[in-house]
Amino acid sequence: MKQAINKSKRSSRRRLPPIRSGEIVDYKNINLLRRFISEQGKILSRRMNRLTSKQQRLMTIAIKRARVLALLPSSNNEN
Repeated sequence: MKQAINKSKRSSRRRLPPIRSGEIVDYKNINLLRRFISEQGKILSRRMNRLTSKQQRLMTIAIKRARVLALLPSSNNEN
């Protein structure tokens, strides 16, 4: 019975969209791109990001462009 109550609470909670309507997915927007990269520097999955497939494709392209231009690290090996 408890599990049924918890599931209904979870579904009723409204999540904020990960990308706001005014934000532009661009390789120069480093603050936005860092939200979608793990601690190790890997691009997070679409399910984890809560993005649409189109948004995930744009995000991936922007992150890769930022890595090429050295705006983002390609890997984070600070051990």
